Amino acid sequence: MATVGTRIYTALFGKRVGEDRFGNIYYTEKTQAKGRRTKRWVVYKGVVEGSKVPAEWHAWLHYTVDAPLSEKAEDRYDWQKEHQPNLTGTKHAYRPKGHEYSGGKRAPATGDYQAWSPEG
Repeated sequence: MATVGTRIYTALFGKRVGEDRFGNIYYTEKTQAKGRRTKRWVVYKGVVEGSKVPAEWHAWLHYTVDAPLSEKAEDRYDWQKEHQPNLTGTKHAYRPKGHEYSGGKRAPATGDYQAWSPEG
């Protein structure tokens, strides 16, 4: 949810550009800026999480493209995957084998590693 300041700024100066499939709404300034780029921003639906911005809109937000890319399924490549939220800091975060939360036990070294030494 947007802060009170963002909501007021958006109501006064924002022009809605579009909405993504997650319900995030994208805005730009109503009037063309002079001497700088026109501001672009997103008002997130639910938790404010930068990883919730799809690639199509990320390119637009960062001025890589002038118009948002297509979100239609038929315009997507078969190698493109669906968005996954950033799970860092949650119990579902990725933790490799040997992580402290998994008991901290790593596989023993195989003997194929030799440490570098400045003398050698």
